[in-house]
Amino acid sequence: MRLSFAITSMIALAFLVPLAYVTKQIAHDRALAEARYQADAMVAALASVPGNGSGSLDRAVATVPAGQSGRLAVHLVGEPTVGTSHAVPADVDRAVRQRRSLTANAPGGVAYLQTVVLDGDRTAVVEVYVSDGDLSRGVGAAWLALAGLAVVLVAGSTLVADRLGAQIVRATRRLAEGARAFGDGDLHARVEPDGPPELRDAARSFNRMAEQMVAFADAERELAADLSHRLRTPLTALRLDADAMPPGPIGERMRQAFDALDDEIEQIITAARRSAADRSPESNDLVEVVADRLAFWSVLAEDQNRPWRVTGGREPVWVPVAESDLVSAVDCLLGNVFQHTAEGTAFEVHVSARGLIVDDAGPGIADPDRALRRGASGAGSTGLGLDIVRRVAEASGGRLVIERGPLRGARIAIELDPFAPVDGPPPHRAARRVVR
Repeated sequence: MRLSFAITSMIALAFLVPLAYVTKQIAHDRALAEARYQADAMVAALASVPGNGSGSLDRAVATVPAGQSGRLAVHLVGEPTVGTSHAVPADVDRAVRQRRSLTANAPGGVAYLQTVVLDGDRTAVVEVYVSDGDLSRGVGAAWLALAGLAVVLVAGSTLVADRLGAQIVRATRRLAEGARAFGDGDLHARVEPDGPPELRDAARSFNRMAEQMVAFADAERELAADLSHRLRTPLTALRLDADAMPPGPIGERMRQAFDALDDEIEQIITAARRSAADRSPESNDLVEVVADRLAFWSVLAEDQNRPWRVTGGREPVWVPVAESDLVSAVDCLLGNVFQHTAEGTAFEVHVSARGLIVDDAGPGIADPDRALRRGASGAGSTGLGLDIVRRVAEASGGRLVIERGPLRGARIAIELDPFAPVDGPPPHRAARRVVR
């Protein structure tokens, strides 16, 4: 619309400026032609006037319309002027000397001076006065009509451009909305091909890309499910060995650990087999997840004589992350303490609306940047744990912070965005409070 408006406006100006000038010139020439006609009529009247007698000359001037309106005068050399004169005497003398018609400026307009030679070799100058109003009569209305025509043309072309571009704009907006929805996680988002051929081709290409991305994600999840299923064979063998152990606390704890591990593998396989497009956004209570995982890790902490405590958790903290991902992040944070600190090392857990903080009294993390690089570890591990925590923190709209804590060891915190909108709890779940 802006392009059409600019082009049409330039074209209209290119035509209107010369037309306005021509219109004014036509009005000016028309007024002078009328004055010339009045002068010719007066010259014909002078030819019939006797050589003497000013009364006859007055009557001749009165017979011409310009004389009746006080715009005509006759200058006779050596005689008084008859009629109403507006011209300067010097211009009249110039017309007499040059013996030709001319136009001279006069107060409030122009004076048309026509020289005529009468009988007896007498020279007379017929003056017809043309006011500025007569020179520009009809110019204002013509300019107004031209301006109105220009406005209609510009507005009409802009409206036509808008209607022609509406289809392109709608198709482009739908393509942008589909891409934005797909980027925000709606894997079902597709774009209906519409608009010009280029946009229809772009929409079809986007749909093919979306289908391929969903297929690739499903293939990766199937691979994860297959790998998880392969763990069942060695796990079954270990479970049989645990069942063969004599009754006692150690055997019972091992059997419970195998049951928990079997449940985790089952959840991984179930979650991995679901198509990526069928996953809907969900939110989970961070307090509840921390309570569940502390119940598991507290047994190992007691076996290793680790002093620990948990603070906060009196109100639910809902984060837009899948429960399995949230459990993995909490397990990585707590498992990091047990794996990289000596037995008997104390740790603290704090959960609140600002996020989750895990402090320990171990040696700390010398190079936080290296610890956050996926696959890089300075302690002999896989280097994936903190990267998992980082991805969960970013998925929840927050960030992962590694620093030295009050226990003079490592402090690893998932800082949440307090202004991020999060859906409420599902109706069938109630959060448990962590108070110790």
